[in-house]
Amino acid sequence: MGTSAIVMMIIAIVTVWGGLGAAIVHLRKHPDEE
Repeated sequence: MGTSAIVMMIIAIVTVWGGLGAAIVHLRKHPDEE
């Protein structure tokens, strides 16, 4: 794999896990009140 491919893969992983982590933190701070 070229350097650009590795960089793009890292960015994609960080985006996915960053979004997942942000969602979990948000749900812990604001649980659904249903």
